[in-house]
Amino acid sequence: MQRGTEYRNAVATIERERTYEPAEAVNLVKQASTSSFDGTVELHMRLGVDPRHSDQMVRGVAVLPAGTGKKVRVVVFAQGDAAREAEEAGADHVGGEDLVKRIQDGWLEFDVVLATPDVMQTVSKVARILGPRHLMPSPRTETVTTDIKKALDEIRGGRVQFAVDKAGIVHAPIGKVSFEDQQLLDNLATMVDAVTRAKPQASKGQYVKSIALAPTMGPAVRLDVSSALALHAG
Repeated sequence: MQRGTEYRNAVATIERERTYEPAEAVNLVKQASTSSFDGTVELHMRLGVDPRHSDQMVRGVAVLPAGTGKKVRVVVFAQGDAAREAEEAGADHVGGEDLVKRIQDGWLEFDVVLATPDVMQTVSKVARILGPRHLMPSPRTETVTTDIKKALDEIRGGRVQFAVDKAGIVHAPIGKVSFEDQQLLDNLATMVDAVTRAKPQASKGQYVKSIALAPTMGPAVRLDVSSALALHAG
């Protein structure tokens, strides 16, 4: 594929065969962004797991100390007092069967789905739609909860869900190109720590194979794995 001049110039600043210390990688990935807008910095971790086996699935949540820099659209399945609490806490959409119908009709303009335990039977009607998109509420990702306000506050404050894909890679945002280097480093440390702690017992051998950072538009920067794993989340 023919790349533009700006992209080629960005590539020229990165040594493709080299792995970088986290601080240098964060600085480079910001410089490598070629978008005219404030792009997202994404973390990509290739893991030594086989997601085809259920006991090697990797998923979890992390609360990024500097936030994500993105407005997150939250849908809440709830009824009664819990629904009123969700509305008062600022959920973008609250409902039950009406939300099921909208989703079945093709509406997917949201980023996170929360649900109270008593309405999970209703939510299960759209499990085949939400599941493949990693949007299905689950106790494991703390998206099935009786404390909707707390969950909403954490999500607005930078809570990120992650799950390994079919290729054994975790993709997750760690902030925006406009963030200070230290903010991205703090978020990187938190996310790496969360993925490391989510290691399944069935995983054998080297768990973290490679780590890279990439802007929304622009080349990726590979990190030194041992240095990234040595970062301490605050």
